[in-house]
Amino acid sequence: MNGASRDAQAAARESLTALTDNTSVDAVQLADELAAVTALLDREVSLRRVLSDPSRSGERKAELVGNVLGGKVGGPVVDLLSGMVRSRWSATRDFVDSVEMLADYADLVAAERDGSLEETEDELFRFSRTVSSSPELRAALANPSASAEAKARLLHTLLDGKARPATERLVTRLVSQPRGRSLEGGLEALSKLAAERRDRSVAVVTSAVPLSDRQKERLGSALASLYGRRMHLNLDVDPAVLGGITVRVGDEVINGSIADRLGEAERRMAG
Repeated sequence: MNGASRDAQAAARESLTALTDNTSVDAVQLADELAAVTALLDREVSLRRVLSDPSRSGERKAELVGNVLGGKVGGPVVDLLSGMVRSRWSATRDFVDSVEMLADYADLVAAERDGSLEETEDELFRFSRTVSSSPELRAALANPSASAEAKARLLHTLLDGKARPATERLVTRLVSQPRGRSLEGGLEALSKLAAERRDRSVAVVTSAVPLSDRQKERLGSALASLYGRRMHLNLDVDPAVLGGITVRVGDEVINGSIADRLGEAERRMAG
């Protein structure tokens, strides 16, 4: 997503934040309606092209939003979309992706309101690890021949009573409407969005054995000093690293494992 779309998405998120600062606004309903709009835009090629066309008047596009969505979704969603179509988008895909992002963000606001945002973030990470370690589950959830309803039922069976409501809603929406994304990629994006809502960056930490509370505290402080912002640690245990830890922040990997150092030594010897 390049310049114009990034600015437009940031403005849309600010609008959503301002809207949900009012606790009388139902964040879950907002999420559901924004998700329904995303599905509509995915189906209606001509509509999404018109609404993101920079050559068309923003006011005319906002009028179209009111005509198409009025009476089908609440006023807050109509207002959000009207503001979005007045912005300039670099690509139609960016516009639709941002509507979906707002739906996810609204669900995270709902989690924050009921005090479960941190748990939701952790559950998203743990579920991504469950998917990665179970080819059968990944295949079932990514099966293009299975209906969205069947996948939702499977997820409900897996998560009901074991995960927060926001976690189940977010994962179900991702699986039901993957929109060309891999399951793992979508889960990672949701985890990052949750961390952003908590004003933290995510560090994925892999160690040979579980870290102690003291080790986690020291590592979090060290990473916060290194990157200049608070860090949320998503912790994974993998005996294959042999010792030490591997830390991934975005695309950057800080590798301090014994296995990595042995591999480097072997490469030098072979050279």
